[in-house]
Amino acid sequence: MRVLVTGGCGYIGTHTVLQLVTAGHDVVVVDDFSNASPAVIPRLEELADRPIPVHRFTLEDRARTDHLLATERVDAVIHFAGFKAVGESVAHPISYYRNNIGATLSLLEAMSAHDVHRLVFSSSATVYGADATPPFTEDLPTSATNPYGWTKVMIEQIMRDLAVSDPQWRIALLRYFNPVGAHPSGRIGEDPSGIPNNLLPFIAQVAVGRRDRLLIFGDDYDTVDGTGVRDFIHVDDLALGHVAALEALGHRDEAVNTWNLGTGQGTSVRQLLRAFEKACGRELPYAVAPRRPGDIATSYADPTRAHRDLRWEATRSIDDICASAWAWQSANPHGYQA
Repeated sequence: MRVLVTGGCGYIGTHTVLQLVTAGHDVVVVDDFSNASPAVIPRLEELADRPIPVHRFTLEDRARTDHLLATERVDAVIHFAGFKAVGESVAHPISYYRNNIGATLSLLEAMSAHDVHRLVFSSSATVYGADATPPFTEDLPTSATNPYGWTKVMIEQIMRDLAVSDPQWRIALLRYFNPVGAHPSGRIGEDPSGIPNNLLPFIAQVAVGRRDRLLIFGDDYDTVDGTGVRDFIHVDDLALGHVAALEALGHRDEAVNTWNLGTGQGTSVRQLLRAFEKACGRELPYAVAPRRPGDIATSYADPTRAHRDLRWEATRSIDDICASAWAWQSANPHGYQA
């Protein structure tokens, strides 16, 4: 297939582009670079061993989105593009609703106009809200605790409504948990702007000397060691899940399919820190801080449905994750801004 990857120069997008190419698909990328660096493009082309067409604009621009679909003649879309920081979404909710939902509506209108009806959407485990009991299954009711999460809940509903209105659509809603790690080459990885919002890149920046110490928010949870437990999935396993979902949609009777992409196992903050210390070869400084409002003790997936329907499962371990993240961060201490 010829696949349009929106947000394809971001962290998950770049890894998915490479897995699509490896699987034999042609790829076109659109990205506004609000959360990505243009410096990734030559690295991506180097790893893919081919040119990757990249269009630079926001999907909120309906005219340019329509022109892109008209000229590139794609068969399917994987939709990553969107703002993604929980704390920022609380501070700037209108910006998040306008960007995430507006861009998606523009994309869906353009897809409909140009007879493109196969879509994989980057959703999130945040749609399970704060009250669900792990392991999370796809049939749980959806909710959210912040504007970012609500944009995912709302977009999922928009896509379900669209599929009811037009039976040609085949849509995958992929709910994933905590993407981490990097490509084994060390050439591409997670490069957050500013202070990292996620745990592993913060640990990696401590290890490389960009941060003084890690703050562990709460060590009195009812977990194996008192720290929060999450389902960490290697970004390459996640990328392969997107490829599997894309290919499966051609054989599905259901218009909308929802799949969790996770390992099905939880790892605590301390356990992840210890694994990263093993990868980088030294102990890392940390301090315990009070719990953050809204954090829950434990979150992990039940990936049974993806195993069954997609013949996909996460295979990379926490040690693999930390080794790849350290290979990326140690070779690129300041990310793409070398």
